[in-house]
Amino acid sequence: MQASTGTQKREFNKLQKRLRRQVGNAIIDYAMIQDGDKVMVCLSGGKDSYTLLEILRNLQRNAPIDFELVAVNLDQKQPGFPEHVLPEYLSGIGVDYHILERDTYSVVKEKTPAGKTTCALCSRLRRGSLYGYAEEIGATKVALGHHREDILETLFLNMFYGGSLKSMPPKLLSDDGKNLVIRPLAYCREADIAEFARLMAFPIIPCNLCGSQPNLQRQVIKEMLADWEHKHPGRLETMFKAVTNVAPSQLADRELFDFEGLEDKQRRMNAGRIAAFDLLAREA
Repeated sequence: MQASTGTQKREFNKLQKRLRRQVGNAIIDYAMIQDGDKVMVCLSGGKDSYTLLEILRNLQRNAPIDFELVAVNLDQKQPGFPEHVLPEYLSGIGVDYHILERDTYSVVKEKTPAGKTTCALCSRLRRGSLYGYAEEIGATKVALGHHREDILETLFLNMFYGGSLKSMPPKLLSDDGKNLVIRPLAYCREADIAEFARLMAFPIIPCNLCGSQPNLQRQVIKEMLADWEHKHPGRLETMFKAVTNVAPSQLADRELFDFEGLEDKQRRMNAGRIAAFDLLAREA
């Protein structure tokens, strides 16, 4: 029994170190957090945001820079929402927190036609509320718990249903320029996060605002990616690398790449070659 416990502890330590390393690398690669930042961690009560907060707390203790963490939960006034869970948890671990109360639940239910999914409207209302509150409390960064699979799912959602090649960037300036959004879990696998949350025994609050929506487009994409990874292990990692290694000249976006200027570029390149050949001929 002791050997088993020791093995479990070693596996947990390996998992925690891996998540810390991946979050630390993402923070460095995308310059997510600077000295003196006040980082608002959006805490939903799900596995991802709990893990985000815990890993950031861990890194905060050993980071070469000073930054502040504050947890913020948006209470959407969903009937039956366990309001006591997050305050008790956050008070217990000594994290500064705020509970933001906004009745977005009623708005979503009122505005969403019967049979339609609620996630898009819910997400917009939630994001708007949190961004505005970040300004109120003087947060310099807004940290969200999106992980590697979230980023890939969004990529395919936009390709399949939106006709655009875009996803969730690890770091983003909001459209109005008021908020810098960071996703420190960008390099982390969802399976690792789920296992970490299980071992940490976080008091998970399930998101059932929308009820049962089995035909969600994101769920379809999630199942597709899981099937690919099962049949071809490592494919998701390769796909994520592709998101970070874009070749604009090999796509077809006329605003992203100057296709009209290729003839001029060709002439300049050829003129340079001719001049070089002439110089070599004269020297010979």
